[in-house]
Amino acid sequence: MSVGAWEPQVSGPQNETSEEFNREQLLRLIEIAESDKPFTESVGAFEKVPSTLIRLPFQHWIEESEHWNSAQLWQLIRFFTLAEMKLPGWDAGAESAVIPLAKVLKQRSTPLTKEQLLWIRQNSNNRYLPYGPL
Repeated sequence: MSVGAWEPQVSGPQNETSEEFNREQLLRLIEIAESDKPFTESVGAFEKVPSTLIRLPFQHWIEESEHWNSAQLWQLIRFFTLAEMKLPGWDAGAESAVIPLAKVLKQRSTPLTKEQLLWIRQNSNNRYLPYGPL
């Protein structure tokens, strides 16, 4: 009789942060942010998206942003701003995905406009948005 080594499949947060999963989910979130429907009507569209997505490490968002254009990043910023305010468990504070995404836009020489900054302020009570703790 031989004894082999059993290696369990990895599940949980590691799988949820795979590039393929995130891009598919992020595309859905971008579509939600772009739609004219009120945010709360779209809740069913992202029920399976883990709330931990908004709190992924800063570097993850910097790397992930390479796959998206500036308009798409703005839509992600809009989505995460609204999600934090309207969905239970999506609060992120200084860990919000909005912060690295706004930094990427600034690095691309397409910083948030005055109108965008005002929109974030009007739709969030997170004092760290959009640029993080100072």
